[in-house]
Amino acid sequence: MPTPTLSVGHYENFPVASILLPGHLRQPVAVIYRFARTADDIADEGDLDQAQRLEGLEAYRSELRRLERGQAAQTAMFSDLDRVIRDHQLPYSPFYDLLDAFSQDVVKSRYTNFDEVMDYCRRSADPVGRLMLHLYRAADPGNITQSNAICSALQLINFWQDVAIDYRKDRIYLPQDELHRFGIHELQIADGLVDERWRKLMAFQVGRARALLQSGAPLATRLPGRIGLELRMIVQGGLRITDKLTAVGYDAFRHRPVLKSLDWPLMLARALAM
Repeated sequence: MPTPTLSVGHYENFPVASILLPGHLRQPVAVIYRFARTADDIADEGDLDQAQRLEGLEAYRSELRRLERGQAAQTAMFSDLDRVIRDHQLPYSPFYDLLDAFSQDVVKSRYTNFDEVMDYCRRSADPVGRLMLHLYRAADPGNITQSNAICSALQLINFWQDVAIDYRKDRIYLPQDELHRFGIHELQIADGLVDERWRKLMAFQVGRARALLQSGAPLATRLPGRIGLELRMIVQGGLRITDKLTAVGYDAFRHRPVLKSLDWPLMLARALAM
């Protein structure tokens, strides 16, 4: 499952060899993370132009197709990924979905409505949860549905805490029709203006994300042992970020909420009480 703002590297929505994970899963998770992080970097980092970014992501797709055909990987990273996929019988579709989301980030910077945003989350965040469930041997339809709710909610929460960061990349994930409904113009985001209209917009966005996260939370109490505890911590981390965003009056421009050392005991206590 994705973990919001845990400072685990550039691709934040991923638990990287968490101390709570069973030892035999840490290496597979780290390999999957490396795939996601490096692909995300192709889409986001450096001085590549749009065509070069898309070409780099297409090269990743080509490597995945080689693995699907049973051909040898051409790089060490994909060799490691091939071993993880085979050892844990992972599906290929989540990896392709991630690449599609990263490619979309290269070419799409505005979202007409919430359905478009959720379609992006379906490919940018939900695949992580599906892969984790397959590693846990728990990928039944009910679990996947609740995992998707958790993952998409965490992606939304990440968007709302990173409004300013994304705008500097010329990306706005806030739905355009909802910006219009609340009377928000892009210039207000550019200026970092937090007024009553902005607070109402963000209260709506944060409330919807919290409700989605809580709808998937029963999965965290159903999975056993350390795996379940890790997921409960992840859920509590997402809720804690929304608490912090609310506490600063939704001013993520000047007070971007992050999890700090003092938050962890509170999150653990709440996770144990779930």
